Amino acid sequence: MLTNYFLVAWRSLLQHRVFSLINVAGLSIGIAAFWMILHYVYFETSYEDFNAQSQSTYRVQLDVYRSGSLVYQSSENYPGVGQAMMDELPEVIDFGRLYNMGAKNNINVTWYDAPIQPVTIKQDQLLYADASVLGLLGYEMLEGEITSALSQPFKMVISETMARNYFGREQALGKYLRLEDDDFNNELCEVTGVFRDSPDNTHLKFHVLISTETLYGRDNGEGWAKPRYKTGWGRKDFYTYVRLAPGTHPSQVERKLPAIVDKFRPDLAAEGGKDVLKLQAISDIHLYSRLTDEAEVNGNGQAVYYLGIIAAFILLIAWINYINLSTAKAMDRAKEIGLRKVMGAYRSRLITQFLIESIVINAIALIIAMFLVLLLTPVFNNLGGTPSNHILWVQPFFLISVPILLLIGGLLSGLYPAFILSRFQPVTALRGKVRNAGGGLLLRKFLVTLQFTASVGLIIATVIVFQQMDHMQHRDLGFAPEQVIVIARPSVRDTSFSVVRRNIDSFRNGLINETDIVAVGGSMTVPGKKVRFKAGTKLTNASDDQLVPFGLSMMDYGLASVLDFEFVAGRNFDRSFVSDPDTAIIINEKGALALGFQNPQDAVGKGVFVPDFNWSGQIVGVMKDYHQESLQEEILPLFLGLNVYGVEHYLVKVETKNYEETIQKVKSQWEASFGNNPFDYFFLDEFFNSRYQSEQQFRNLFTTFSVLAIFVSCLGLFGLSLFNTVQRSKEIGVRKVLGATVSHIVLLFASDAIKILLMANLLAWPVTYFFMRDWLANYAYQAPINLLVFAGAGLLVVGIASLTVSLQVLRSARANPVEALKYE
Repeated sequence: MLTNYFLVAWRSLLQHRVFSLINVAGLSIGIAAFWMILHYVYFETSYEDFNAQSQSTYRVQLDVYRSGSLVYQSSENYPGVGQAMMDELPEVIDFGRLYNMGAKNNINVTWYDAPIQPVTIKQDQLLYADASVLGLLGYEMLEGEITSALSQPFKMVISETMARNYFGREQALGKYLRLEDDDFNNELCEVTGVFRDSPDNTHLKFHVLISTETLYGRDNGEGWAKPRYKTGWGRKDFYTYVRLAPGTHPSQVERKLPAIVDKFRPDLAAEGGKDVLKLQAISDIHLYSRLTDEAEVNGNGQAVYYLGIIAAFILLIAWINYINLSTAKAMDRAKEIGLRKVMGAYRSRLITQFLIESIVINAIALIIAMFLVLLLTPVFNNLGGTPSNHILWVQPFFLISVPILLLIGGLLSGLYPAFILSRFQPVTALRGKVRNAGGGLLLRKFLVTLQFTASVGLIIATVIVFQQMDHMQHRDLGFAPEQVIVIARPSVRDTSFSVVRRNIDSFRNGLINETDIVAVGGSMTVPGKKVRFKAGTKLTNASDDQLVPFGLSMMDYGLASVLDFEFVAGRNFDRSFVSDPDTAIIINEKGALALGFQNPQDAVGKGVFVPDFNWSGQIVGVMKDYHQESLQEEILPLFLGLNVYGVEHYLVKVETKNYEETIQKVKSQWEASFGNNPFDYFFLDEFFNSRYQSEQQFRNLFTTFSVLAIFVSCLGLFGLSLFNTVQRSKEIGVRKVLGATVSHIVLLFASDAIKILLMANLLAWPVTYFFMRDWLANYAYQAPINLLVFAGAGLLVVGIASLTVSLQVLRSARANPVEALKYE
């Protein structure tokens, strides 16, 4: 019996080829799009899943308040926080810290004992780590012992990639690598372990870990290193992770953290300060954390959520198409049903028959969808930034989704048509009366309205996303990032400051003499990065309750020329003012307002005091506000001091069409000035735009799958219009005989679709406005929502749908009416 059901189902598919093709095409595109979006969503939400203890592992966040104002929220913390929590809180069963050195300083790690010549690699993913870190973060050791590899001074573990880069096929254990950095550290460390490379789905990626015990020897017996790097509560530059006991809710621990702060920083409240410690689940960091000093650019949880909604919409639209076409086609199969019932078929068997047909169509669509995904995966990975080694076919959600989609798709999209078809009365069906029945008409109109409500909403949302991205990429940044090359300062410097100065001057002067180089400058913090240091600042004679949180950075004489900073009052740093290096500061417009100056000119010449650094200075200039961070963040008060030889990055503005030749000149001058330090550079505009990586991926994916959703909707509408014109062919013939023109007939049929589409617009507009207003709230600087976008999206959908219907109706309207009426 079951074999017969499948055989009849197959014959029915072949008999109604056009409708079967439309159904299979719509379902396969919908399922393929659903899988690809879920592939991206699954990857973005899978961060830290490789760590079996991720649900009980937390990073300790630090919120710093001064004079009642939030100064910053940092992913880093004080060195002593982890041990204090371990000692004071029984709920904390383990902790580990990482000193984030590689992201801030230039570090060369060299294998000097290499057979041919030393192998030097500039490391920007290097951290100092407690012995517990590898186990706490779920890493796997390939060589060495995980619990003891970092327990002693001058020990290091490296990734498998670094092991290959340094030692090839040789065993890494027991080899020695020398660390040299721009803080004059020079440490020879033994490789005591090799760990599996950091997975793509982790918020903290690194290649080299050196034991924190190594830091404690930097004082040469003077006694300052352990308080600085182990027990201190003064400088915050450690990532701190804790593991909670089973069954412990993080809120239980957070309630006890203020007492720990009070114990270890007893004078903070009296100084007008407040530190708040919070726990961040490590699995939430990638999508939901936007703190200062993050190790990498994080994703966007809201964008992932919206893409998940699109995935559900596309699949729903595809299933709606099937239901619509199946219920519409039911009228054509009425006589078949009547004959089956007359021959003794039970209703239950008819329902089974039509459900099997639905399952067969969904199965074929699933198979085709798999081929589509296989074919389009490289393109999709490029759009969404999903790693190529993250394979869809082996993901648990995919393996589970195949039978679920087949079952739900087959039942959900086949159950209603099956009940409609099996309900026909034999006598009514055989008399042909079913053609005039309207049982499924309202449902079909409702489902088509639902489809196009989603389509209109997706078009509007896509345009708003594009407008926001365009607004972010073309908004006046307050500086000129184009044609600026950025080079991190040398990793290895001479211990003599006079030699350091001579080398830096040689580099700058050598470049500025080149005709295709416009300006050379230096900065402590490159635009696009969050300002690392923040502190309360006030006018010299103001009280402590007037402290204003300022971001603090440093620049040299040439940076303003490189970035085309505009001064609204005062001046730039100037070599002719000998006191500038000691006392001069430049603030931005927001800083002038924060200090109480409505007119920036009034701020020039005023003294300021920074209690945290016990430093006094004088404002010599006010520059136009510029976006130090991405446009996701609001411009904050900024304080720039002068440091000619201590900046961390050199910025070179070029004016050339031959970048390769110019970069080679910069490299040659670098090597002449700084010896064997590796030359590494990037372009400032590309770096700044990379801050929007997750937004760009969201835009690409959102647009692509919105277009697919609209296409699937139109595919279903085409099928319905095809069926309706066939069903109403005699009506068209009669109207033509009675004198109706082709345009009148097309307008009559199109008007039905337009009414549905107008209703879809009315439903889509308010819902989409609400969701997109919520999405835009994530950005400090938003593109305005233009109501013309809503009208334009509505007209576009009405136009596409009307064209889809009209083309099919036009074909029937042009046919000879005799063909439709000759048997009447």
